Amino acid sequence: MLKEKVLETVKKYKLIENGDKIVVGVSGGPDSICLINILNEIKNDKKIKIELVVCHVNHMIREEAGEDEEFVKKYCEERQIPFFAKHADITKIAKTEKIGTEEAGRKVRYNFFQEILEKTNANKIATAHTKNDNAETVLMNIIRGSSTTGIGGIKPIRNSIYIKPLIEISREEIEQYCKENNLNPRHDKTNDENIYTRNKIRNILIPLIKKEFNPNIIETIDRLSELAQKENEYFEKTTRKIYKELLIKEENKEIILNLKEFNKQEEVIKSRIILYTIKRIKGTNNGIAKVHIDDIIKLCENNIGNKYLTPNKNIKILVNKGKMHFFVTQNS
Repeated sequence: MLKEKVLETVKKYKLIENGDKIVVGVSGGPDSICLINILNEIKNDKKIKIELVVCHVNHMIREEAGEDEEFVKKYCEERQIPFFAKHADITKIAKTEKIGTEEAGRKVRYNFFQEILEKTNANKIATAHTKNDNAETVLMNIIRGSSTTGIGGIKPIRNSIYIKPLIEISREEIEQYCKENNLNPRHDKTNDENIYTRNKIRNILIPLIKKEFNPNIIETIDRLSELAQKENEYFEKTTRKIYKELLIKEENKEIILNLKEFNKQEEVIKSRIILYTIKRIKGTNNGIAKVHIDDIIKLCENNIGNKYLTPNKNIKILVNKGKMHFFVTQNS
């Protein structure tokens, strides 16, 4: 049974504990309806004591969006699950912020999930990412030239808050579960349009790989992803340890590391130390590419006093008197 398989994933990654109150993102599609239905089964079985809250974002892109919202609302009313909805003109937001509609939608959804988490005193946010979503993400990251972190794909749990109970479940299993349980999920027609990169990977690339190269490509990528995640966890632990050894000073807008000790490290650790330090001081290392890291490493190896680099407009790295200075610039 699918519920048992999900419970195995929950146990394996410690996704849910007794007493958790979980905000569940539900669009009305097969994946999210399967997720909320299984979590509700688990709740009713009292195998784990949990509370559920449902969040739905009406993106106002498709004509059927209102029907999707009503479908999810009715599902929740029938099962006495608290329901919260938000209307957001994603197309308008994307144009205003000069970002893609996918990114705008994701941003709105997660902000809303966080808002409801705080409003309801919940402590977890569950999203319906599947094994197929993970495979698509890994392929997308490879195509974009990602690091090994990108090959790790979607983590089952992030920041102890965001959980993916369906991450080891395939889309085929979900569709079968929905059919067997007469859930009649909604269908998002935009998933069939090959405009977005993810849709092209889902609808064109993966079927081609399955047909011509490997019929079990989803399983293969899933194994690769799990291995990469384990290796990344090891490197993250090592990076944090070495960072503490290199640290001279850490303040709000400046971090100073020991240059001599930094130069003794292997290049793979140097790269991770740079990314880790930038993330600590800036909150993110987005926009820091391999070319920036290579330049910083070269600057440190040359060890010429008072030289600096600005990999982007928000970060400045200065090498001076045996020290590496990471600054957040004034316009950040």
